[in-house]
Amino acid sequence: MRIALGLSYNGTGYEGWQSQLSGNTVQDQLEKALGKFAAQPVRTLCAGRTDAGVHGLMQVVHFDTELRRDLPSWVRGTNAFLPRDIAVQWAHEVPDEFHCRGSAISRRYAYVLLESTVRPSVEAGRVGWVYRPMDETAIRAAMVHLAGEHDFSSFRAAQCQAKSPIKTISRIEVSRHANYWRFEFEGNAFLHHMIRNIMGCLVAVGQGQQTPDWVAAVVAARNRNAAAPTFSPDGLYFLGPRYEARYGLPDRAPAYDWIP
Repeated sequence: MRIALGLSYNGTGYEGWQSQLSGNTVQDQLEKALGKFAAQPVRTLCAGRTDAGVHGLMQVVHFDTELRRDLPSWVRGTNAFLPRDIAVQWAHEVPDEFHCRGSAISRRYAYVLLESTVRPSVEAGRVGWVYRPMDETAIRAAMVHLAGEHDFSSFRAAQCQAKSPIKTISRIEVSRHANYWRFEFEGNAFLHHMIRNIMGCLVAVGQGQQTPDWVAAVVAARNRNAAAPTFSPDGLYFLGPRYEARYGLPDRAPAYDWIP
């Protein structure tokens, strides 16, 4: 049968999602734990790979197995072998045609940013940081130029393997709680480093280094050199994919309410 898992993790101590020879990735830790619980090798696929230092609140993975266990056992049993900064949130049986990546109709990210003259301490590794004040009105004006379907080549990492740079951002929002900013993005798919490169541009506008219309020029340039430097991975959270209701998978995780 095919099992889908919802996974949350603090990415600070890991070299991203995808398995590496070092073994220090989220996928390596998950597959090791699943293998111990199932007493046989288990290989997983994920909905969206995350870079080193990036967190996941509801990463979705799937795998095929002949082992029969009730669904709560997949959660409790796998978590018993996982490190404390990675946890399975839920398990669901899904039909064979389900694919955690291919069946996703959208993907969601949040970026949490601390505006403070003093660097993060308690929240170190969990928030991005700026020490200059930011202008919310300017940021909102810049965001208008990013919504919709565009060629996002200006925000694409050199090592990006996507077949096309044309993506659609269906939702882009910003809110503020005291000194913490929360940026949310939803789209059909995202390029490698796309959110972090967008964040670099939004911060440049928010701090008055560029005008909101500059973002439109960056999009039109279709050239990575036109955009701001890639922003820190610390405050980036993969909120997870959305699927058709017929699969019956959860749409959110409890940690959604934990980040500002």
